[in-house]
Amino acid sequence: MNTPMYIWTEEMLSPISESAIVIRCGDMISDEVHQRVMSVCSMLDHMHIPGLIEAVPSFASVTLFYDPYLLMEYVSSNLDSTSTTIEIGGSYPRSRADSSATSPYIYLRDLLLPSLQGLQSVTPKRTRTVTIPVCYGGEFGPDLEYVASVHALTPDEVIAIHTAGEYLVHMLGFAPGFPYLGGLSARIATPRRATPRLRVEAGTVGIGGEQTGIYPLATPGGWQCIGRTPIALFRPNDNPPSLLTAGDRVRFTPISIQEYFEHQGAKS
Repeated sequence: MNTPMYIWTEEMLSPISESAIVIRCGDMISDEVHQRVMSVCSMLDHMHIPGLIEAVPSFASVTLFYDPYLLMEYVSSNLDSTSTTIEIGGSYPRSRADSSATSPYIYLRDLLLPSLQGLQSVTPKRTRTVTIPVCYGGEFGPDLEYVASVHALTPDEVIAIHTAGEYLVHMLGFAPGFPYLGGLSARIATPRRATPRLRVEAGTVGIGGEQTGIYPLATPGGWQCIGRTPIALFRPNDNPPSLLTAGDRVRFTPISIQEYFEHQGAKS
């Protein structure tokens, strides 16, 4: 499905440093805005902008990190007194008459805006669904009973609701490989803890407000811990190092504590 029509204006692009620009794709967390974010990322993949280092998607924006020297070096070397146009990626011509950019940001903004305005024809990359096994409750999920009590449910009902959903990875953040997952049922949405824990173990599955997520590393954290997965979400020696990426879909499946340790043993 293509990105819904959206009116892109110059005000939706702004610099956040001398080597980064943010593209605002909306003002809320929703599937529609996420689709727009992923379409922008797909567009950037095809543009092959000189000096582009990385495009980082978030809930409602994409941040481009770039080398301003490489960008302007390309501009100056490809737009000289004998040329009339330059092309980026073979598809985005720029004329000398339009080359009034006084900074790398202005040049990049003027390059991006026409492409953004035609974005409704860009289709995001195909997504995948990843199934994550989780051992719920007990020492792995010390807040499961609290979440159940808040909603007048049993722990088994919380598990059933949590595993019934399909969740969208809106973005990675907080810690390397930490997925912010949208799609949590309002029946188990629970505020974060008033006092964060000093240590939450790697693989812990938590609920924070209207989102659920998985701690990829042992870190401090304030989400309600309801279970733990034996799957490693962050693998620094792999490429890419994160198991999940923005745009993925996630499903959870319950496992016993015996299955949890069997899976861990299979990894060692």
